[in-house]
Amino acid sequence: MKYVKLGNTGMDVSKLALGCMSFGLPEQGYPAWTLNEEKSRPIIKKALEHGVNFFDTANYYSNGTSEEIIGRILKDYANRSEIVLTTKVYFPMQQGPNRKGLSRKAIMTEIDSSLKRLGTDYVDLYQIHRWDYNTPIEETMEALHDVVKAGKARYIGASSMFAWQFLKANYTAEKNGWTRFVTMENQLNLLYREEEREMLPLCKEEKIGVIPWSPLAGGKLTRNWDETTDRSGKDDAKSSFYKAETDRLIVERVAELAERHSVSRAQIALSWVLQKEQVSAPIIGATKLAHLEDAIAALTLTLSPEEISFLEEPYVPHPIIGFK
Repeated sequence: MKYVKLGNTGMDVSKLALGCMSFGLPEQGYPAWTLNEEKSRPIIKKALEHGVNFFDTANYYSNGTSEEIIGRILKDYANRSEIVLTTKVYFPMQQGPNRKGLSRKAIMTEIDSSLKRLGTDYVDLYQIHRWDYNTPIEETMEALHDVVKAGKARYIGASSMFAWQFLKANYTAEKNGWTRFVTMENQLNLLYREEEREMLPLCKEEKIGVIPWSPLAGGKLTRNWDETTDRSGKDDAKSSFYKAETDRLIVERVAELAERHSVSRAQIALSWVLQKEQVSAPIIGATKLAHLEDAIAALTLTLSPEEISFLEEPYVPHPIIGFK
């Protein structure tokens, strides 16, 4: 396994992060294709054996059961001090007021609930899952600063938003002497490259760690264009993603390069993300051991500049998706 500093911090993370949205009780909420604890254990155990030390979850995943499962399994198989554990806050956990968003009340409630489910005294990275248009950013950043100062989080980060929002948040923190965001978890893959316009250059300039989600475009880059899977049929949240007919040629070029290298399509698509200068560690999802093995293998696959151009050339601008 390769390890890198996470952005401008002194913390070392594996070059791959294991996304824990795959683990949880499907009957508890989004998403509907998750693995229960018994089926999750072999994948998480194998990830640890490969040297993965970076695990990304959220309170919202399967209504908290993802946190519960990952907490129990990591406690059984890993030393807490060696694990980089992240969770998120924003989406509603229950119906009613004050159970969603980024108010001080919501943040203080949800960090304690997450820590209890995870079975730990702190998370290494606490991220806001989206931008809250209904709460002043000053309130959010001060509350997150207090979470860090209370020892409940080592660092804070953000996910999918406009570059101006991210910059405003960190400017607000810096102006007031509060903790700044050190990471951006945004969508980046061969079928969605809009983050290359502003967010990635901003992260490079500010030395922000980039930990992209959906590096395989929800699996679209790993199979034939018209092929569907059980997961893709159940994932309502992404039902409108990755459907542009103009992307078909990119998927076909991934397949062509995979055949040329005698590797899986997943390895080609993930290698493209890994070779992005600003990327610290893409977040991979795995519901089968083979998914994990493909991701590990991608670490040793290097695409030439000509091959990268071959993959990128058909791309056309896409509408903003995933956070607007």
